[in-house]
Formats: sequence, C-alpha cells, structure tokens
Amino acid sequence: MSERTHDGGVAVTAAPSPDESLPAADLAAKYGLAVSGARPSLVEYVRQLWGRRHFILAFSQAKLTAQYSQAKLGQLWQVATPLLNAAVYYAIFGLILDASRGMSHDTYVPFLVTGVFVFTFTQSSLMSGVRAISGNLGLVRALHFPRAALPISFSLQQLQQLLFSMIVVFLVVIGFGNYPRLSWLLILPALVLQFLFNTGLALIVARMGAKTPDLAQLMPFILRTWMYASGVMFSINHMLEGRPEWIVRVLQANPAAVYMDLMRYALIDGYGAVNLPPHVWALALGWAVVVFCGGFVYFWKAEERYGRG
Repeated sequence: MSERTHDGGVAVTAAPSPDESLPAADLAAKYGLAVSGARPSLVEYVRQLWGRRHFILAFSQAKLTAQYSQAKLGQLWQVATPLLNAAVYYAIFGLILDASRGMSHDTYVPFLVTGVFVFTFTQSSLMSGVRAISGNLGLVRALHFPRAALPISFSLQQLQQLLFSMIVVFLVVIGFGNYPRLSWLLILPALVLQFLFNTGLALIVARMGAKTPDLAQLMPFILRTWMYASGVMFSINHMLEGRPEWIVRVLQANPAAVYMDLMRYALIDGYGAVNLPPHVWALALGWAVVVFCGGFVYFWKAEERYGRG
C-alpha cells in the first residue's frame, strides 16, 4: 500500500496484518498459546503431580538428611527431641500434677511417649507446611512444577522421620511389658490416615502462609493449645470424669486425639477400647478424606498466585 506525501513523494506502508484485527484470546488460540503459570484443571494437576512423584520423594529425603546436618548428633535428634519432651511432660504431668490418674505407671509411660511422638508428627507437618511456599520462593519462581509438590514433600519428610522414630517407641512399649501382638498391625492404617490428614492440613496452611508469612509465628501457639486439648499428657476419659458427656465426646473426636488413641490402642495392652470414642475408625477415615481432599482443592485454586507479588 502507498500514499502521497506533502512534498509530492510516495511513501510505502505495509498492509495491515490479518492478525491485527483478532482479539487477544482468538490470537492465542490460533497459535496455540497459553497463559504462563495458568492453573491447570484439577485432573491435569493430579496428573502433573504423579509425574513429579520421584522429585517429591527425593526432595523429602534431601530435606530430612539436611535437617540436622549442622548438629553433632545428626539424625539422632529425630528421636532425642520427642524423647526429651516426653521426659519433661512426665516430670510435670505424671509426677507433679498426677495426670496419670486411672492408669498404672507401666501403662502411663508408653501412653505418654506414644502420644508425644504421634502428635509431633502432626505438629511438624504443619510447621513445615506453613513455610512450604514462603520459605522456598526461589525454587517456586525459578522452576515450573505443581506447587503442591512442596507441602506434600514436607509431610512425607515428617512421615519418614516418624517411621525412624517408631523404633524407639517400640522399645519403650516393650520395655514396659507390652509385647507385639496382632493389634500392632493397626499401626499401618492409622499412620496412613494420619499422613493424609497431615498432608491436607499442610496444604491448607501452605496457601495461607504464602499470603501471610506471619502465620508461621502464630502457629506454635495454635499447636500448643491443640496439644493440651488433645490428651497428649492425660487420658481425656479419666481427666474429664464427671463432666458432661458431650464435652468428652467432642474432645475425643478431635483428629489429633483420634490418631493418638488408635496408636495407643494398637500398642498398649492396658489401653482398651473403652478409651476410644464411638466409631473411631469412621472418624479417622472421615478426618483424613475430608481434610486431604478439601486441602488439596483449596491449595490448587491458588496455584497461579504462588511466588508472585
């Protein structure tokens, strides 16, 4: 196309491209373009996560190895920390406050140790989950991968740490006269359900922590309150004896208490079914499915916003 200029010359201009008249959405569709970092469908997101399963496992193992790399005792702190906590709780609650009421000494010590290790599993999963995005912004901004891989990796790291620590729990339980029996097989489904529950919570707090990093400072107070309400150091049944039944049932239905009670029931001879809430396995399954699925969808909905701003 040409046009005459003011001095009589002729200027040649390019003809407009056919694409210039197309809306941006149609232009992107024509050339197969997609928004960078756009959230995939839920099914596609699950498929991408499955494709990164080796990365998730390797990342969790690397984090576990590096966790105590600067300490002289190294990986022994995985066991020493909850054991020291159990010793402190035993001195305060078992000896001074007599929180072992209704239980013999040989039952209370395994009861306490099991509760501390199992609750620490949930506690550590949440503390690592709340920093999963905000504490790894360099990785999030540098690489393209489904962001849920990070909180899932941290939960898997805590599961591996608990499995290592369970050796000490077994030794303590056996040392107080509770020998292996068929009920010990219940440990496996209980741990699987607790892992799903922990992972769902980690996904929830990871999204919240990505937007509000100060949540990491508040989380220890929330977890400490949850611990005291979950019967880590005392039996809810015995401690609330004489109180309204509904209060006992509400506290027993607390997910942290449910998973601790299942582990105690499996491992400790003197901790019978009377200490468990009604329909305990239904509660354990319900908490795991609802929190994991809800947490996964809640995290996925903000996928395109992680690492921005």
